[in-house]
Amino acid sequence: MSLRDNRNVKSVKTSIRTTRNTVRDALPTVPGVPYLYILPFYVLFGLFLAFPVVYTLYLSFFEYQGPGSGTLLEIDLVVFEAGVPRISSLEFVGLHNYRRLFGDALFLQSVENTIIITLIQMPLMVIVSLAVALMLHAKFVRYSGYFRTAIALPVTANYVAYSAIFLVMFAENFGFINYMLASAGLPTIPWRTDGFWAKVSLALALDWRWMGYNMLILFAGLQGIDRRLYEAAEIDGASRWEKFRYVTLPQLRPILLFVIILSTIGALQLFAEPMIITDGGPANQTITVVMYMYEEAFSRFNLGYASAITYALVVFVTILAYVQLKLGGE
Repeated sequence: MSLRDNRNVKSVKTSIRTTRNTVRDALPTVPGVPYLYILPFYVLFGLFLAFPVVYTLYLSFFEYQGPGSGTLLEIDLVVFEAGVPRISSLEFVGLHNYRRLFGDALFLQSVENTIIITLIQMPLMVIVSLAVALMLHAKFVRYSGYFRTAIALPVTANYVAYSAIFLVMFAENFGFINYMLASAGLPTIPWRTDGFWAKVSLALALDWRWMGYNMLILFAGLQGIDRRLYEAAEIDGASRWEKFRYVTLPQLRPILLFVIILSTIGALQLFAEPMIITDGGPANQTITVVMYMYEEAFSRFNLGYASAITYALVVFVTILAYVQLKLGGE
């Protein structure tokens, strides 16, 4: 293209830009137009997140009587009329649902079960995830990326699908694990008929699914540690254990704290695994708080009481996360 053609192209672009700016300046300025672009987000956020959260809190102070009828609120703007339908028929009970929690033996048992499963699952997963991350971070390990991908794949598994697989693996009469134990001459384990081993089976299932996910987080934290710290420790004659204790762990503390809190919150919200693998048994030894809340809401239709359980769990998780942050020095 010749120099003259280039000048013609630039002239046309300048003319178009000038015309566009002139038209834009001639249009009337409407205040608040930018907010229209973000309005859909706030509408969807309000309908599907904010409203359920607020309504659940509101519902926790009532006893559910059944579906509502009639209109809760009428809007008359002369041009058109609109009404907000009554969602449900409620009876105000104040703090009765929250007081009921402390006298509900099954709820207290569900809290105990959830805490025990968390205490079994969370430390084991963090230790194994850290050990695997350290191994894959070692200099002599080749194809580390492929190993990380393979180990992290279980996190993509569907809850129901992998729970069904573990249900078959932990079956007492024909399960794979008991078959291997019997083949090795070892006693079989009552995975589903003993309360302790039922909790262990749930903890192992959770560890299998989430170990790779936490390993990736810890691996990323290990990559962020300055290599010069290790070199300085080697100059001072530090052993591998001393480098791990005085360099790796202190530098990795914020990441470890994040993994611990995230794992704890996830374990306290356990639902699909005990529902499918153990069905809350034996004798409600594996029923969790979320599972009990589900039964109260959708089996017994005690929506007010289930809402109180929900907010009791939220408060407990918040307090526990705060305590962990303080103990972790954050």
